[in-house]
Amino acid sequence: MKKIIAVLTIGLLSMSAFSNSNIRKAGQAERIFNNGAEGGIEFFTGSWSDALAKSGKNDKLIFLDAYAAWCGPCKLMAKNTFTEEAVGTFFNENFINVKMDMEKHEEGPRLSRKFQLTAYPSLYFIDKNEKVVHFALGYHKPNQLIAVGKDALSK
Repeated sequence: MKKIIAVLTIGLLSMSAFSNSNIRKAGQAERIFNNGAEGGIEFFTGSWSDALAKSGKNDKLIFLDAYAAWCGPCKLMAKNTFTEEAVGTFFNENFINVKMDMEKHEEGPRLSRKFQLTAYPSLYFIDKNEKVVHFALGYHKPNQLIAVGKDALSK
């Protein structure tokens, strides 16, 4: 009986240590949905109002990936496009990158109405005043997404 309890205790401690290693610090930029790959887009993890403030302070547009957890093309972009080094280099240098589940995030419903969201993934380029400067819809390969970002910067 003591051996069983010892084995269970070790197993629980191992699981606890593993889960604690995945805890993020609030407000810290991170790579989301890219399995820790280097070079991908770093998505801002602060609040929406913090992203707007950072946009104004840094004079950068916000790139908003508006997605839903159930969306297949959204998952593919997160896996195949956002993880690419060239995409990360371009977007990290030129935008405040925000990834938002529009159905679960506290600002999602309001922004969905404001930006007239109709499908996923919706890719918005937004200024510090919450005005949409450029918009793209659907799955984009890495080179296509960079081209969309360049279009947004030219406006």
